[in-house]
Amino acid sequence: MKVLIPSPLYSYTKKREVDAAGATFTELLADLDRQYPGLRFRVIDEQDKMRAHIRFFVNGEQVFDMKSALRPTDAVQIVQALSGG
Repeated sequence: MKVLIPSPLYSYTKKREVDAAGATFTELLADLDRQYPGLRFRVIDEQDKMRAHIRFFVNGEQVFDMKSALRPTDAVQIVQALSGG
């Protein structure tokens, strides 16, 4: 499936859109980390929870559960919040 990568994570993938596989977000992120080592830790914390500044969307709808089912035809987007002053 296609996964859109936020700009702050380009250093891992070197591109905006990548292909990855998985039946759940947990599996998808494992595949992404296999292809792009270190990426998973930037979006998932030590307790296997989504980091507070990261959002995941499937086909335009926000997902909150790492065990959410995915289909090969889904479009996944990882969004990283920006902050500053």
